[in-house]
Amino acid sequence: MRAQSSTIAPSRIAVDTPGQSPADAPTSTATGTLLAALGVTAFSLTFPATAWGLEGFGPWSLVAVRSVLAALISGACLLALRVPLPDRRHWPGLAIVVAGVVVGFPLLTTLALQTSTTAHAAVVVGLLPLTTALFSALRMGTRPSRTFWTAALAGAAAVAAFTVQQSGGALTSADLYLFGALLVCAAGYTEGGRLARVMPGWQVVGWALVLCLPLTLPGAVLALSQEPFALTAHSVTGLLWVAAGSQFLGLVVWYRGMAVIGVPKASQLQLAQPLLTLVWSVLLLGEQLTVAAPLTAAAVLVCIAVTQRARG
Repeated sequence: MRAQSSTIAPSRIAVDTPGQSPADAPTSTATGTLLAALGVTAFSLTFPATAWGLEGFGPWSLVAVRSVLAALISGACLLALRVPLPDRRHWPGLAIVVAGVVVGFPLLTTLALQTSTTAHAAVVVGLLPLTTALFSALRMGTRPSRTFWTAALAGAAAVAAFTVQQSGGALTSADLYLFGALLVCAAGYTEGGRLARVMPGWQVVGWALVLCLPLTLPGAVLALSQEPFALTAHSVTGLLWVAAGSQFLGLVVWYRGMAVIGVPKASQLQLAQPLLTLVWSVLLLGEQLTVAAPLTAAAVLVCIAVTQRARG
């Protein structure tokens, strides 16, 4: 973590220090985009890893245990670096991150994946960038340009059309879980991105996980006592990834990326997430893709390019 902190600090100076040279700005933007893209890559593995985890754990056990493990990792980092408690004025924002990112999104998507394929879940959650941009506009007063919104809506429409085509036009209980996950995650991303402007992104994630530990630890004990579990290679690998990769490291680079390039632009990078997840679903789970997948990929990638060039 020390190496990661040293990477974060220069980026913060380049963005926040008044009077920086124009040559520093492109570097900061490129770094922020790279960090956000790494977060998206980590998140794209979440659904396949969750599917693996469900092979050996119940949904409630998987969510609770992953949060406990992620909290232990982040707590160890906070303790080793002697990071002080966040100011009380930041606690309400951290509570939103807890509700949306630490508990709400993992729980709702895990429940959905009991009956949904990872490919279907991925394209539904592909609407997250637009949802996050809307929350950002409401919460942070951001005003992206018309070009930005046109491209964002086009990308969301492509993902929605793909979803409807895959589900045959009928919503299922899994879809309802996924739509709920969109709302709570967008709120958590927006609040986390705002907090990452005043404190390092890994601390936002770390404190959210640690503050939730009094809830997740007893929840894990209760869930494991009620749900059968089996420690297989897939279930353990899936659990470790969603805990360390998705819930901690992925969020660390994601929040820092949002702090540098802004929530709306960073959120549009997530349009690539369902496409990456489709690839993982084929390689890791053996799921079959339809002809619509590459067409959606092309449309979404064009939208990403437009949103990244549009000025808010």
